Amino acid sequence: MGTSSAIVDTHAEAAQLELAPLLIREPLAAFLDAHGLCGEPGAGPLAAEPIGEGHSNVTFTVRRGDAEVVLRRPPRPPLPPSAHDVLREARLLRAVEAQPVRTPRVLATCADASVIGAPFYVMEKVAGDVITTQVPPALDAPEQHGRIADELIDALVEVHAVDWRACGLEGYGRPTGYLERQLRRFGGLWEHNKTREIATLDRVTAWLADNRPESGPATIVHGDYRLGNVMFEHAAPARLNAIFDWELATIGDPLADVGYLTATWAQPGDPDTNFSRFAVTTEPGFPTRAELIARYEERSGRSMQSVAWYATLALWKAAIFLEGSYKRLLAGTTDDPFFKALDTGVPALAEHAWAVAHGE
Repeated sequence: MGTSSAIVDTHAEAAQLELAPLLIREPLAAFLDAHGLCGEPGAGPLAAEPIGEGHSNVTFTVRRGDAEVVLRRPPRPPLPPSAHDVLREARLLRAVEAQPVRTPRVLATCADASVIGAPFYVMEKVAGDVITTQVPPALDAPEQHGRIADELIDALVEVHAVDWRACGLEGYGRPTGYLERQLRRFGGLWEHNKTREIATLDRVTAWLADNRPESGPATIVHGDYRLGNVMFEHAAPARLNAIFDWELATIGDPLADVGYLTATWAQPGDPDTNFSRFAVTTEPGFPTRAELIARYEERSGRSMQSVAWYATLALWKAAIFLEGSYKRLLAGTTDDPFFKALDTGVPALAEHAWAVAHGE
């Protein structure tokens, strides 16, 4: 056996590896059997395959016979303190299970890291399509493109409408001071990440502090709400049936989700500095960012007067994150060709944030 394998059968095999595996089949099968999940005991070995890109928490489809579940666990250690807390994620999903929120059902949680090498949770497998670089054929028509966007907004309104105190999320996050903490946290992260002085980013930092709006009542905030983190049923008409990747969820200002969604939403005529990976939304039938904002305002009843501030916040945070990636490139710890473009890409993103802040 080599020195690295993501999936092994036993703890003895895992002990031989230099790099810890992500799944250990036999103890996982015993856990699933104890919870009556993923088929009958003795129905054969587990099969597992990763879902998604796996840069943050890691997700697997686990199969045995005709039964399937989804397992979510942190990436390999070492991990920053409090990061990648999958059990916190599972707590939120269970709390909103009885609410009109489109989430997969959590089937079991495991805090015992000795089972597969990390805490994890198991949820139901939801059938559908995640839209990233192309729209599935059944939904690839202008009228369905519009429905995709409507569903994306309506599902977010549902998240923000949840009475989080009533469903047991008291203490899940601090309901006051969310925006101040965002500015403080990412301002500090810039000092850690920066490899050069970027005057425009400093101007954006000052503008955000000087123009910070007053938050309304706190809601659940997803923290990474975008087209690539939701699923749609296979058939038309477009129906959003699951919201994924709740790792960054907290209690805070709901308009942070709206600002992030619009900042990651591409539309025709955008500059190259738009950091959206979903240029699919430039196709006919997809609404503009202004139309997304108008639908959210209508459905939620919240004022969108300060939405440009929240979009600027999202772009500013993205520039700070990406400067960290550029720092890794300069340090020689990555050779990802995308990171080479960040020499000019981060300053350009700062310029884009400044333009958004001033309504351009």
